[in-house]
Amino acid sequence: MSQRRRYPLNESEIAALTQLAHGNAIIQQREAEREARLASALTLFHSTASATAMPLGGIKVLMISDVYFPRVNGVSTSIASFRGALERLGHSVTLICPDYPVGQVDEPGVLRIPSRGVPGDPEDRMMRYRDLLALAPSLADEAFDLIHVHTPFTAHYAGVALGRRLGIPVVATYHTLFEEYIHHYIRWLPRRWLRFAARRLSVHQCQQLDALVAPSRAMQQALTHYGVTTPITVIATGLALEAFCHPQGAQEASDFRAHYDLPQEARLLLYVGRAAFEKNIDFLIDMLPKVLDKHPTTRLIITGEGPAQETLVKRAQEMGVADAVLFLGYLDRNGPLQAAYRAADVFVFASRTETQGLVLLEAMALGTPVVSTAMMGTLDILKEGEGCLIAEDTHDDFASKVNRLLSDETLRQQLAESAQTYAASWHEDAKSAELVHLYRKLAAER
Repeated sequence: MSQRRRYPLNESEIAALTQLAHGNAIIQQREAEREARLASALTLFHSTASATAMPLGGIKVLMISDVYFPRVNGVSTSIASFRGALERLGHSVTLICPDYPVGQVDEPGVLRIPSRGVPGDPEDRMMRYRDLLALAPSLADEAFDLIHVHTPFTAHYAGVALGRRLGIPVVATYHTLFEEYIHHYIRWLPRRWLRFAARRLSVHQCQQLDALVAPSRAMQQALTHYGVTTPITVIATGLALEAFCHPQGAQEASDFRAHYDLPQEARLLLYVGRAAFEKNIDFLIDMLPKVLDKHPTTRLIITGEGPAQETLVKRAQEMGVADAVLFLGYLDRNGPLQAAYRAADVFVFASRTETQGLVLLEAMALGTPVVSTAMMGTLDILKEGEGCLIAEDTHDDFASKVNRLLSDETLRQQLAESAQTYAASWHEDAKSAELVHLYRKLAAER
């Protein structure tokens, strides 16, 4: 029987096979590195867990989130606040979250999962679903009482699956009203389609849970309106009052105005938060000329970074106020951010989609009076005269409230004093006690 003749490979075929082999080698190397990082994280997790004594009667909580520090946003802040307060109250909290290539700090009780970048989103990371499920045997050994999910991506689906495998209840905090901002990032589809899709997905995910936490009554009402029937408890994130106002090991802050070459006579308006489209920062820039008419030395300080920053810079140029708007980027919460709050004459905020607005409490805790609109979650925080003036959602009224504060030193001082008293009523220990009550109820029912 004749054999088929084998011709020698040509150079292009050899090159293609070499490239394929090289690619396979890189994939295998990355897979080995990922497995090594996961194994290292598990080793650290077990050593931390074994060294931590569980107080009698305490609850063991497993939190899972797609974001955490060094990624700065409200979800990261909320998680850190509740973790710290729950542990002070005698409970145990383990957090599973992505690892980050830059700025990450290892913490006891935090299990970092190998992650990859998110296309079009340089700030966030994505964990692998299978890596989270692979943790099930190790997590079973720890005998957690429940799982608390904080984000609706990989963390949600893995949290629900782990809850079923471990036989424990799963609760989630609905931090973000996605229907109000998703159109800023997916511009090629009609907004009404995106709103419908966001609502349907929210209902589907919420119905998979044993309980929901909403950070505000407005969020609770929105979810109920969607058709969510899972029990919803309103528990706002509290403020780590002492730690925020007097951070340990804080950097020695030089004079804020001198550091940024700001005139001593300048009146400073401050915004703190992500430079994101849904934060409505362009509203603050648009109303600024009406403030400059009355107080020409005013400067609007915008801290934080995000996808809208380039657009905001152009907006300031278009409005002719570029010289009066200063973009500082992220400020360290261990001194520089507090210095910015204390240097400001007025804190300004105009987000229409905020689920709570912790920065409002931070400003008031440091004695900075607030001018803000009151919508969604900020309705639960703001009380007229309690450290703030509430403005209508118009440039004229907002600027009028700012001008009134800048012109009336007595009123500004009165609001500064009442602000600190009011912020103290939002202490994180009180809010965490409410969360513990929900945890115990879920554990008892299961």
